[in-house]
Parts: sequence; C-alpha cells; structure tokens
Amino acid sequence: MGVPVGLSVLLVYFFYKNVDIAAIEQSLLQDVNYWWFVPVAGVSVMSHVFRACRWRLQLKALGLTPPLGVTTCSIFGTYFINLLVPRLGEVWRSGYIAQRERASFTKVTGSMVGDRLSDLISVLCLTLLTFFLAQSSFMQFIGQRDASGAVTQSMYSTWWFWAIVTLAIVGTACLVWLFRAYNSTNVVVKKLHQVLHNFWDGLYAITKMEGKWWFLLYTVLIWGCYYLQLYIATFAFTFTAHLDATAVLVLFVFSSIGMAVPTNGGVGAWQYAIIFGLAIYGVGTLPLSNPYNAQASAFAWLVWGMQQVFIVALGIYTFIYIAIDRHRMASGAREGIKL
Repeated sequence: MGVPVGLSVLLVYFFYKNVDIAAIEQSLLQDVNYWWFVPVAGVSVMSHVFRACRWRLQLKALGLTPPLGVTTCSIFGTYFINLLVPRLGEVWRSGYIAQRERASFTKVTGSMVGDRLSDLISVLCLTLLTFFLAQSSFMQFIGQRDASGAVTQSMYSTWWFWAIVTLAIVGTACLVWLFRAYNSTNVVVKKLHQVLHNFWDGLYAITKMEGKWWFLLYTVLIWGCYYLQLYIATFAFTFTAHLDATAVLVLFVFSSIGMAVPTNGGVGAWQYAIIFGLAIYGVGTLPLSNPYNAQASAFAWLVWGMQQVFIVALGIYTFIYIAIDRHRMASGAREGIKL
C-alpha cells in the first residue's frame, strides 16, 4: 500500500515543482465549460454497466447468475476501492460476488482475471491502431524533439527488457508445468492444487461461455465509452476543442497506459501521459513540468478530478445498495467464502 502512495506523491511533487498554479487556476476559470461533464458522467456510468454485462457472461459459464444490479455495483465498488488501494478493488469484487452467490472465491477470481486480460488485449490492439493512424504526428514530433535520432536509437537498446520479459514467461511456464506434473499426497499441496484448479476453471470460463459475440460487443462498447468520455471532455476546453478523433485516440491510449502505473487512481501518471499527448498536438510543450503547460495541466487535472468525483459518488451508491441488499438477504449475509 505504501508504494502506490509514495509513487503518487513523488509524481505529484515533480509535477507541481515548476508548474504555475495561478495560471492553471486562471485557465480553469476562463477556458472551461463545465456543462460538458454532464454527458461525460452519463457515458462513464454506461461503461461500468457494459462491463458488468460482460462479466455476467463469464459468471454464467460458472453457473452463477447474480442480478445485473449486483454485478454493476461490484464494478462501481471496484473502481472506488482501487482509488484507495490500487488493485484491491478486483479482489474485493471477486470476494463480494463469491460470498453473495456462495461460490468458490478462486473461480470467481479466475473469471475476473479473464476480464482484465481482455482489457490488456484491448489496450494492445488500440495502441497498435493508434500508432498506425497517428504515425505521421509521432514522426514529426520525434523529429522536432530529437533531430539527432537518439530517441529512435534508444528504442533498439532495450533488448534487456525483452530478455527479462521472455525469461519471466518461460520461467512461469516451467513452474506451472512442474507443479502440475508433481503428484503428492501432502494436504497443503493437494489444497493448493484445488485452488489453482478452481482459478483455472474461472479463467477458462471465457472459452466455454455462451454469447461470445456479445462478449466482443460489450468489449467494444466498454472501450468505446472510455474513448467517448475523453472525446466529449475535449469540447469543454477552448484550447482542445479543435482536436480531431485521431488526436483524442492518442491521448486515450497514452492515458490508458498511464493507468497501468500502480498509483492511487492513476494520479500523477495519468496527468503526465495526457500532457505528453497534448504536447504532440501543440497544447503545451515538453518537459512536462514546463511552466508554460498551464492549459495542458488544467485539462489533465480537471478531467482526472471529475472522473474521481464520479467514482466516489458511484462508490457511495454501491455501499448503500449493498447494505440494503444484505438486509434483504439477511439469512446469507454472514456466509463464509468457500475456497
């Protein structure tokens, strides 16, 4: 828990060290039409609903049929808890559904991991699409920033990174093979075998579920909503309203990658990613902490801040909903989670 908080503080410190706070405040007062965040909020809610619909398909393959309202609130709660402790929200939603449905926690967790893996694949596909569509803008930007070609050269000097990734994958595969091949009557080993088997069942459920085309449609709708949120938000600012769909896609992909950094709610990393993307299209300049980045900084912090307001509001609603639901299902409220 301390690492994400420390990383968030460090990123915010470097951000604020040179930025003109007064200029940011002035931009927030003069350059923003806040009414645009009303449709942003609506699209944000729908992205969570579509994610809940998609996860229900996986849960159904495990024989679980929680109501859509319950699954949707589990998604709301996930983002709220992740705002406090990164990645803990995924564990919480698995535990909540497992407890409510009296199901195996590890199976539900496996389905959640499958849900997140599909997100990883989506981000990779969007990244490839973005670099293809915005290639000319990237090349022009790199040429302006690095005429000597040092940036391009550095892209080929990271062989050690790919070596580490390859070794990690191969090593993990070997450990899994050895564990599966090792037979033992030891109680602990047998229990661990059962836990891993349940986890695999939950992860593998994505291949057995009915409605695979619905899963694909929901995936498109989820990421379409994420993109639309940011696209609508650009109209709220006088200095970003001119950005076209491709430029917003660049911002969206950068911000999605920034959210992978383990900070609380993406704070710091999300803003740096957005400001970097805006610099490519002439809104602000590099380095990111440049005092002339007041407008880009105002955009990054306000859009991020509004997202957190939505998450907190949905989180409050979620725990009220859960309290009412548990009261209604009082007979099963204290049921333990089965492993």
